[in-house]
Amino acid sequence: MRVVQSNRLSVALWARLSGVLLTLWLSVASLTAQSLTWLGTSVGYSSAATDVSSDGSVVVGWIEEGYLRYRAFLWTQTTGMVDLGTLGGGSASAYGISADGSVIVGEAQNASNRYRAFRWASETMQDLGTLGGTFSSATSVSADGEVVVGRATNDVGQSRAFRWVFGSMQDLGTLPGYTESAAHDVSANGSVVVGAAIQFASSRAFRWTVNDGMQDLGSLGGDESAASAVSANGLVIVGWATNDYGEERAFRWENGVMQDLGSFSSDTWSVRANDVSADGSVIVGAALVSEPGDEYQPRAFRWTAESGIQDLNEVYSDLLTDGSILREVYAVSPDGRYIVGWGENSATGRREAFLLDTLEIPEGDVNGDGCVDDADLLAVLFAFGQSGSGQAEDVNGDGTVDDADLLEVLFNFGSGC
Repeated sequence: MRVVQSNRLSVALWARLSGVLLTLWLSVASLTAQSLTWLGTSVGYSSAATDVSSDGSVVVGWIEEGYLRYRAFLWTQTTGMVDLGTLGGGSASAYGISADGSVIVGEAQNASNRYRAFRWASETMQDLGTLGGTFSSATSVSADGEVVVGRATNDVGQSRAFRWVFGSMQDLGTLPGYTESAAHDVSANGSVVVGAAIQFASSRAFRWTVNDGMQDLGSLGGDESAASAVSANGLVIVGWATNDYGEERAFRWENGVMQDLGSFSSDTWSVRANDVSADGSVIVGAALVSEPGDEYQPRAFRWTAESGIQDLNEVYSDLLTDGSILREVYAVSPDGRYIVGWGENSATGRREAFLLDTLEIPEGDVNGDGCVDDADLLAVLFAFGQSGSGQAEDVNGDGTVDDADLLEVLFNFGSGC
């Protein structure tokens, strides 16, 4: 059934749609596709982004002010970099953020210049204490901001993975044959913790749950491994492990099976996965690749089952100015859209934190939200009959919003959703 005749909407159809259309039009957010934002360095000379909120609006990380002097930052498009302060000392770094961006965790020096794990919320930084020693550091937080994980020293100076909840810090222990441990990430509901058991210079990836305790995840044939991140449901784990040749390779672990994610270059020395999307389908990290002069440098990567491991510098080369390089990715948003880390910004000549928006807008997605749906159809109807090139509602770009544009939206309806 046709909805338009002679390039005009019927009065009856307009009456039915106008109220709904206006509401949807005003509610649609202004989004852009595939953009790279360098976050700057504020008062320092380098920076790195370590985590991002679910909607990509809040980024956290650290700024390097000088030798061993860091400042934890929160970034939004509106505020730019905001210094989160310290616990009384001179340095701080932020490592994790809750889903809505309201809770941030990391490490900060106290008045005695001892590093302590912190939880920042409502513009207040809270010292989470230790396990009896003098040091602690928080690396990740649950989606609701209530469960924090990291590492802390006990009363004999050993570093142990901890899980902090309701004001209490729990020692998660370590694997047999290892004296120390560190927690690197926690599932969305706070029930699954992943990290590494440590003995001198050796490490072993673990998965810890409230009911089963700590489980050894094994390796890829070598002796070492470490888990960096876990999916929202706690079933998919990523990190790095050594293979039969002693080479470090990124892995994806699920149902007791550890998969080698491979490499995008034959001149790669080490590949490490640093984070994973909520559903376990998108993995990000960095690979050490030989560059001119026989010097190994990190290059940011993304892995999916469909594309395999990809150098982000090649995938998004059109977003990079000459000389700029994405070096390392530390985190990806739960939906896999937003990627953060650090790289070399040729415009400033500095190592800077970055926010990469990987949204791909499908054909017919008029409002740019990544999904062709009712809002796009109504947007075309609202602009029906208008002429002029360059407007989003003119989907086929012929200079007029008409039946052909409606058909484009209808043909692609549901794409990206």
